[in-house]
Amino acid sequence: MFDNYIQPFIKVDDFLWTYCCVPAITLLGLYLTIKLRGAQFHRAIRIKTLLDDYKKQQPNADRRGIDPLHAFYITIGGCIGVGNIVAVCTAVKIGGPGALFWMWVAAILGMIVKYAEVYLGITFRVPNQMNSYDGGPMYYFKKIFKSNIPSMLFALLLAIYGTEVYMFKVVSDSISINWHIPHYIVVISLLTLVLVTVMGGAKRVGQACSLVMPAFLAVYCIMGIWVLIQNASSIPSVLSMIVKSAFTGHSAIGGFAGSSAIYAISQGVKKACYTGDIGVGYAGVVCAETSDESPNHQADLSLLGVFVDTFIVCTMTIMITLSTGVWTQNIPSSEWVATSLGMYFPGMQIFMPILLFLLGYSTLIAFFHVGLKCARFIAPKIGTYIYYVYSTSVFLIFSYVDQSHALLLMSLCGACMLLLNLYAIIRLRHVVKT
Repeated sequence: MFDNYIQPFIKVDDFLWTYCCVPAITLLGLYLTIKLRGAQFHRAIRIKTLLDDYKKQQPNADRRGIDPLHAFYITIGGCIGVGNIVAVCTAVKIGGPGALFWMWVAAILGMIVKYAEVYLGITFRVPNQMNSYDGGPMYYFKKIFKSNIPSMLFALLLAIYGTEVYMFKVVSDSISINWHIPHYIVVISLLTLVLVTVMGGAKRVGQACSLVMPAFLAVYCIMGIWVLIQNASSIPSVLSMIVKSAFTGHSAIGGFAGSSAIYAISQGVKKACYTGDIGVGYAGVVCAETSDESPNHQADLSLLGVFVDTFIVCTMTIMITLSTGVWTQNIPSSEWVATSLGMYFPGMQIFMPILLFLLGYSTLIAFFHVGLKCARFIAPKIGTYIYYVYSTSVFLIFSYVDQSHALLLMSLCGACMLLLNLYAIIRLRHVVKT
């Protein structure tokens, strides 16, 4: 019965992404790539020097804003999450192996879109009472809209998006099922841990993400590379299959029901935007808090974030599931990675929940922090209190619904924010520089 009510929203989501979001981000990405002379390629060579410079800087408690690297790690924490292990597998399950190819395309074009978003977020930011800054789409919307309604609407959508119910659901389910812990205990414990961290502000969130993300990347990449080495002989055929099915679709095989090229494109772009937070405004809000006064510097780091997210983590995930053949088995896509890794590493029932927790926790606190900022934008005096009550209620409710319904909510909000934000970037394109 409940599924009957969900179906119309699924159709709306598919329509928005297939016929609105995919063309919009493709065209804007191509335009900005030409206008900024391929900045996502030639600006990338400055990133190592920039990181070295930031590491040499001495901490300054009196300096307004947060450490640029902490801002970067918060954006990475939002990008690299459960979606990189679970949601991207859903893209393959629906769109076939060719979805990965379109994820690569979307990431290349999305890099420059995210660069523009971060650049504008810092350019139009304003100081706040917490010795930091507030910025993002809500603030640069004011430069193009006479009414405050678009800014308020975007802030509301991003506040809803900030309660990452999909991540919360996946992590709590994984721990509860694999470790045989009562679900309500896991939910309450995870929620408490998230709230305690977020109450420490951007600096605490940044510190947590700076510890979690490097640890995850090191462990996951080592495990993934080992699996790919064991299946090295199948990699050429897998790459060929990815490219071919990107343009022709893929016929049914094993547990895979088959898919057309249009589904591969739609799923690839959708998941690239979701996992890389491309165009949804999240990065613009976070990076606006940087203590660095140069919009270029933090925008440059955003390029690295998309690269790590899509070309390393997402690609690793899909390659190991394709090379091991798990994607053709009749098992849920949420179990593909655990099954693939379990072929070569024992004890995945114990390790996988830890891996998902690390990913989910960093994403939850990063997005929650942004959601709080949006709530304060909407209602400066009581927004914080309302958001804590709202988010606690929503996390508890969605922890007992189907994962696909939670992901649908995030996807719908993401599509609406993407379209609003891309329109603003187009209007302010003359401001963005390299």
